[in-house]
Amino acid sequence: MATCMLNITKSLQKLTLNSAFKLKPTFLNEVNPSRIPTNEILFGTPIRGTNFFNKLPAEALWKGVTSVSNAGKKRGRGKTVSKKNMKNLNKGQIIGVGKANIIWPGLSAPIIRGKELVQQQQLPEDPDREKKLIALRDNMGSLKLPKLSPIERGWVGNKMGGRSLGAPDPIGDDKFDGFDTRVLEFKTVFNMTGNLGRKRRLSVFAVTGNGNGLAGFATGKGVEPRTAFRKAKNRSGQKLMNIKVFENRTVYHDFYCQFGKTKVFVSQRPEGHGVIAQRAIKTICQVVGIKDLHARVEGSHNVQHIAKAFFLGLLQQKEHTELAEEKQLHLVEFSKERSNFPKVLASPTKARTSQEVKGDEVMDFSMYCLGNRVILKKKKFPPFYVNFPSYKTYQKKQEKLRGQDRVRLNMLAEYGEIRSFLSEKYPECRSWKQPPKEKSEESEN
Repeated sequence: MATCMLNITKSLQKLTLNSAFKLKPTFLNEVNPSRIPTNEILFGTPIRGTNFFNKLPAEALWKGVTSVSNAGKKRGRGKTVSKKNMKNLNKGQIIGVGKANIIWPGLSAPIIRGKELVQQQQLPEDPDREKKLIALRDNMGSLKLPKLSPIERGWVGNKMGGRSLGAPDPIGDDKFDGFDTRVLEFKTVFNMTGNLGRKRRLSVFAVTGNGNGLAGFATGKGVEPRTAFRKAKNRSGQKLMNIKVFENRTVYHDFYCQFGKTKVFVSQRPEGHGVIAQRAIKTICQVVGIKDLHARVEGSHNVQHIAKAFFLGLLQQKEHTELAEEKQLHLVEFSKERSNFPKVLASPTKARTSQEVKGDEVMDFSMYCLGNRVILKKKKFPPFYVNFPSYKTYQKKQEKLRGQDRVRLNMLAEYGEIRSFLSEKYPECRSWKQPPKEKSEESEN
């Protein structure tokens, strides 16, 4: 009898050690286990703790109900399956987000944000939450993507490049009012590990700014797109840089910068010109607050290299007062928009005289800003019709009209009137002016 009980107790121990089975106790209602006699044996029925419904995720279960396997499709199965009346009630449900709009650290929000520990917080309820869920489930069968407004669209259709993510999340009492975050790159990256194999994650490269000379960029990665977007947005808000903007519209001077194999040539443009540049640079100018610019990219068109090269050039800018102090000369602008009238941009505390300026010194502003270098431009070859007799005849006819408007402006600026070089010797070469009207005697009286 003792050996029989010993064998039964060993078998019960094996059952309890097996994680796939559980003992279902019987006849234990209102009974103290310590008072059970040792000679009495509890028998349990084995129950499986896992099954088909709690072993697989909801997406796999839904796919098993609504779809057919590849082997079944080859045999012609699933042709009459109608998905119009089926609604996936799991769609739109996010763990930690429900009717009670509460921030749960570690579930629906990060535990640490910056240097601050996130606390549980009650947010105002969203009255349109149920309507959004119903609309999302009603459009479940349609293959068309939701239509976006032209303002919400990115560079290409419904892709994430160039789209807005909003302002970064506040850090304590510091709020990012007036900031906007734009996606520059959204891609899938893989990392091969020894124990988990090939890990797939999403990488987001974003830039944020307030449109007034304050901007920053960062990269965020995560398994889900929502996590990657949040990381990139908040990290870019923590890496803000102060950028100098001339007249709140353009850069202070032309510059050239290189990062890796990417070369960026940036030129200053007059007011109203607009931003003519690669789309990543155009998006950066939008969040920085630059409205007039021309930029050309040579070499590698890696988006991250383009952004880093452009930010390096913006940070290395020098204001006009700094340039005037370095050269100890007046900085004067001659622009075609002002008909080449001089405009003093900056003056040093003590200017050098013309005798103190060396003959081989670089006086060109653009060349000095580019480090005494000149941008190599492609040579423009003359058109094929230059040597035609008809073109030479046309040039002779246009000789008397060449630069007519420019000559008139220069004469008015220099002499105050339109005149010829023979006007001093022959007064009749001056242009006729209408004499002022003489006042009548009646009006004087």
